[in-house]
Amino acid sequence: MTGRHRTGAALFACAAVMVAATALGVIAMSERGKDKMQPKKQAQRNAVQDNRVRLEHVGLNVADPIKAAQWYVDNLGMKVLREAPAPANTRFLGDAAGNMMLEIYHNPPEAVPNYAAMDPLLLHVAFMVDDVEAVRSKLLAAGATAAGEITTTPAGDKLAMLRDPWGLAIQFVHRADPMLPLK
Repeated sequence: MTGRHRTGAALFACAAVMVAATALGVIAMSERGKDKMQPKKQAQRNAVQDNRVRLEHVGLNVADPIKAAQWYVDNLGMKVLREAPAPANTRFLGDAAGNMMLEIYHNPPEAVPNYAAMDPLLLHVAFMVDDVEAVRSKLLAAGATAAGEITTTPAGDKLAMLRDPWGLAIQFVHRADPMLPLK
């Protein structure tokens, strides 16, 4: 590429970044410019700001979603927010505070993963709790199995890894310094 082409390409790239940044509202406009912003452009800018991306759910293919969902309801205080009939028997489970959902279903054409054979660090569902020891004890009595002992990280977080009665790794964590707002 010649020097002139490199300079032209660089200017084009710089202009493209400026246009994109302006469209996303990254570059602030002067007070006078705000007054002259056209309604269509303001609506587009608001739409970009209003279209937040948020985690809604994680889906898990399990052999018996009805029984699994009931275990989570009975033992973790989750609520069935939506369900669908056979063959999938889907259950959307929300936590008590409305922070997260799990979709538990059975997808007959696909094999149910052998969660019990997976290392818990490959896949686990983590829950924030106030008392790791109490939750661990309660769940062990309800049919969960331990996947190690309670540990404390160098940051002071207390963790317990268990498996639900179907082998899915479930982790319980009490953060010394919470990373998410507590509701």
